[in-house]
Amino acid sequence: MEVSAFLFPKDQVSYITTSLSMLEAMEQLEQHSYSAIPIIDSDGKYVGTLSEGDLLWKLKNTPGLSFDGLRDVPVSDIQRHVHNECVNINADMEDMLTLAADQNFVPVVDDQGVFLGIIRRKDIIEYYTRSITD
Repeated sequence: MEVSAFLFPKDQVSYITTSLSMLEAMEQLEQHSYSAIPIIDSDGKYVGTLSEGDLLWKLKNTPGLSFDGLRDVPVSDIQRHVHNECVNINADMEDMLTLAADQNFVPVVDDQGVFLGIIRRKDIIEYYTRSITD
């Protein structure tokens, strides 16, 4: 089986760009009920994953930052505390499974680092559960 068999494509995935503000990122997380979301740059390349915890740490560590001030903080200025690794679309299944063990989702990129979508741990577990019970 190939990694691409588990791909949830970019056009069906919620993600944010580095140009968004902290407030806009928070709104995206809230709208989709996510605890983390992929970040891509203006070239469509995966640059990391933003988590609720990253937002909380930014609030805690920025004296005087008010709710209104969140509009002025770009996502690119928020330090990420957990590094969600991505996998190449042509990677071995073992590489993807190793990452999925530690991440709720695994971002998938092409050879140039362009974000193609994600692989959700939930889908992997469901696939293997069906395989075991069949």
